[in-house]
Amino acid sequence: MIRKLPSGGYRLYSRKKNPKTGERRNLGTFRTKAAAEKHEKQVQYFKRY
Repeated sequence: MIRKLPSGGYRLYSRKKNPKTGERRNLGTFRTKAAAEKHEKQVQYFKRY
C-alpha cells in the first residue's frame, strides 16, 4: 500500500494492520512513486520465495 506524504515523497506500508497497534508497518520511504512500486514488487516476491 503506497501513500503520498505531505513532503511530496511516497511511503510503502504493509497491507495488513498490526493487531496490537492497529497501524500498518512502514516498509520504506521513497522520492518517486515508481521507486515505491518497484520496492513493493520486491517485497511481494520475497514473501513467496
